[in-house]
Amino acid sequence: MLPILNVGPVAVQLPGLILIAGIWLGLLLAERNANRYGISPAGLNNMIFVALISGVLGARLIYVTSNWEAFADNLGSIFSLNPGLLDAWGGVLCAILAGLIYGQRKQMPFWATLDALTPMLAVLGISVALANLSSGSGYGRPTDLPWGIELLGQKRHPSQVYEAVAATVILGLLWPGRGLLRNARPGVYFLCFIAASAGTRLFLEAFRGNSQLLFSGLRSAQVGAWIVLAASLIGIFYFSRKIPTKTEME
Repeated sequence: MLPILNVGPVAVQLPGLILIAGIWLGLLLAERNANRYGISPAGLNNMIFVALISGVLGARLIYVTSNWEAFADNLGSIFSLNPGLLDAWGGVLCAILAGLIYGQRKQMPFWATLDALTPMLAVLGISVALANLSSGSGYGRPTDLPWGIELLGQKRHPSQVYEAVAATVILGLLWPGRGLLRNARPGVYFLCFIAASAGTRLFLEAFRGNSQLLFSGLRSAQVGAWIVLAASLIGIFYFSRKIPTKTEME
């Protein structure tokens, strides 16, 4: 694991750097293909910027609110650059909410916008897995297989590598403008990505060593993946059978 990268006298937090690189590369790919889905690249860029800023601010605000005692005697620490002082899920929810509000105010088509964002989400899937590999998060179960990695005093499945490879395969299969999805109805491209991601999560979660177990070895993430997979498949079926509107036929 390599959580800190020393570049001369500067110590760089490598997981954060990987995530930033993933966001940047994903944004470039999404902007490049936005017109394919009838979305303005500038509008998509602005929406992502608003969502990211809102997500970071929301993540810090929620963390500070939940741990106020730790900040009460030193209010300046609220503005610390430490990424550990962020509520991850709270930030995600704030980012989604801000993106929805921005898209509605700018009258951006909901499903077409999600299709335009899909390449960025696919790249983020790769960068999150690599960031976890760098930090040691999302570690795997103990194993005797020759490709296991030493972590936390045991030889473990490189689950982060499995997830990075799976995300790369999904990105390759669902590359913008490729195959049958090139002329798919709005929303189908995004839902296919969600279905593929949920399907791989069902399989790869079995190799994780820090999953929350429910009963009979079933993991909470797998339950969530089943629900997401079912919902996305229903959505794909619905859009596939829906009669095209006059605008879509043109």
